[in-house]
Amino acid sequence: MSHKGCLSVTKYFLFLFNVFFFILGSLVFSFGLWILFDQNNFASTLGSSYYALKIWSYVFSGVGILTMFLGFLGCLGSLKEVKCMLGLYFAFLLLLFVSQVIIAILIQTHSNTITSTVAGRVKTIIAGYGTNTSLSDGDSWDFVQEQFQCCGWKGWADWMENSRVRNASNKEYPCSCQNTSALHSANNGTTDKPALFCRAEAPLQINNRGCRESVQTWLNNNIISIVGICLGIALLELFLMMVSMFLCRTIGPNYDKLARYS
Repeated sequence: MSHKGCLSVTKYFLFLFNVFFFILGSLVFSFGLWILFDQNNFASTLGSSYYALKIWSYVFSGVGILTMFLGFLGCLGSLKEVKCMLGLYFAFLLLLFVSQVIIAILIQTHSNTITSTVAGRVKTIIAGYGTNTSLSDGDSWDFVQEQFQCCGWKGWADWMENSRVRNASNKEYPCSCQNTSALHSANNGTTDKPALFCRAEAPLQINNRGCRESVQTWLNNNIISIVGICLGIALLELFLMMVSMFLCRTIGPNYDKLARYS
């Protein structure tokens, strides 16, 4: 295959690959907006809390925007042979790759520090849970307890640090500590946002495990999938960086192709 033919194949391969990326990103972004603006139907169908849906909508929207942006740079840069766009495409991929490597190294080398920092932060959230100044943090911790079916960081006893739980005449506990099935049953399947605290009128149907144990169990059960996904993403980024750099170095010095189409 001639040099020109190899360049054309590489160019259109990168273009088609990034067209797929752009379409995928637009679908993910649209799905994130759908969740954000139609929370009632999603809450009733999936049985998720409003805060959990908001978190997922932001995640999907952010991933979609980033994917669309990279797809746009790759499509236009490869099709029009614009070196500056290919260079920007390479730079963003390199930034993502380096960030992933740095995060992985920090997690591996500072795991004990991270654990103690998270534990201290959780203790602060629990102590201030239910006050106006900690509503956002409280919603975040409710999301964690509901998703991982846990209560407190080490266990239920952590909630004795909260003044309302400690001083309540009738025993109370955070509703997010309750079993998901029991919580939905108590709300009769409605989509109204549940109260922060539930009164113990019956035997406590709460999760006995602490969230530290639940998170650790989840990581141990999914470590192979997590490493596989991260490795796959890293290899894909390296491959796309090599292709974009090959195009950037191979196309002729007269690279301002946009002038042809103006």
